[in-house]
Amino acid sequence: MNYQRTLAGIPIVSADARAGRRLHVTRRTVQIATLLIVILIPVSGLLRIDPVEGAFVVLDRQVWFADFFLVIGLWLALSSLLVMTYSLVGTAFCGWSCPQNTLAEWANNMTRKLLGKRAEVSLDGTRMQVSGGKDKWLNWMILGMLFFAVAALTALVPLLYFYPPEMVWKFVIFRSDPRLAGSLYWIYTIFVLILFLDIAFIRHFWCRFMCVYRVWQHTFKTRETLHVAYDKSHLEECSRCNFCETSCFIGIDPRRTEVYDACINCGECITACSSIRGSRKSGNSLLRFVVGEAGAVPGQAGKRSNVGSILLRLPWSLLLTIFGLMLFTWGIWSYQPYHFSVYRAETLQGGQINDYRISLANKLYRPVTLNIQVEGLAPEDFALDTTQVFFVGAGRQDVNLHIGAGLSPGLHPVLVHVDGEYGRRESFRVQHFVADPGVEHG
Repeated sequence: MNYQRTLAGIPIVSADARAGRRLHVTRRTVQIATLLIVILIPVSGLLRIDPVEGAFVVLDRQVWFADFFLVIGLWLALSSLLVMTYSLVGTAFCGWSCPQNTLAEWANNMTRKLLGKRAEVSLDGTRMQVSGGKDKWLNWMILGMLFFAVAALTALVPLLYFYPPEMVWKFVIFRSDPRLAGSLYWIYTIFVLILFLDIAFIRHFWCRFMCVYRVWQHTFKTRETLHVAYDKSHLEECSRCNFCETSCFIGIDPRRTEVYDACINCGECITACSSIRGSRKSGNSLLRFVVGEAGAVPGQAGKRSNVGSILLRLPWSLLLTIFGLMLFTWGIWSYQPYHFSVYRAETLQGGQINDYRISLANKLYRPVTLNIQVEGLAPEDFALDTTQVFFVGAGRQDVNLHIGAGLSPGLHPVLVHVDGEYGRRESFRVQHFVADPGVEHG
């Protein structure tokens, strides 16, 4: 009968069909690893911002403008790595690593699970098609609570880039700390609201209209990056199946992709096609990742030339990356962990200045002891508030240096030394002038 032939033509996905499943599992692993890296970067002290001192922190070191090699090296290495990433895999970063897309995909899955497979969020005015059997207030409430919980948890991650983990924990358990900004709870609430709106409504629309990475794609117009290609040799087989299109959470037909479209190279369509064809014993997926012009058939001869055009660009990016890492390494090696200066503590007009202020700054986020010595004056001719300064962590302290009035008239060069750990010594020269009391000064 006709209906039997129709049913026979419907593809059935076997639970044991594993072809292409590895791609899906690998992508999930990369997504989870990316989220962990985003959290571990500030937790490990690799990179964060200190709002109290107003400084960037790299490897638990405050980075000042004076740390030129460290700043330039890190910026050059990261920017070159981004260029190489884009040249090689294109928008695969969006589908495999971007935290925004990871959250949006999770929100899509939760929405479909609780409200039906056709429950899609659209900003063009299209009404969400909620399944009749799942359109219940309990499902809506659970979905809203899940979104709010994930938004509240995710909003803690930006705080880690400004405060150490122990301070963020104090913030979570409502313990007061003078280092925490008084308006931090208001700032956190704004983060939660923004993330809730993003997860609940915006989702993948961020990629289409607001993502800088996608703007970069259109600006540089790199046509030879990784993309999904379709093998058109089995058009008749595909005419009875649109499973790849159904599996695309971006809402495009992966068989008709262009160089600049909404595709994020996630590979879910490849996994879907592989599942169908694997269950039928028909062979491999008709959709594959290739490098080259859009519309290229997997295995085309032109693929080699496209790969060659990428390899021509890579050496420059690779050299810049290596050069940036070398500058960064030199910046870490030559890093000055503390800084000090000496300046006059008074601004009298026509009077004798005898007090100087030694300003010390520790740039490391660990306990440090600095010792102060004065050279060029006899011990009875000067007095220090202290000869040893202890820092609990990064911060600044001032020490007063008083030079006695019994010095002979003239110019007295004074050298102030500060000794730190591992034999480090820094010096600052002061020219102390003692006027002749018999000479009048206008």
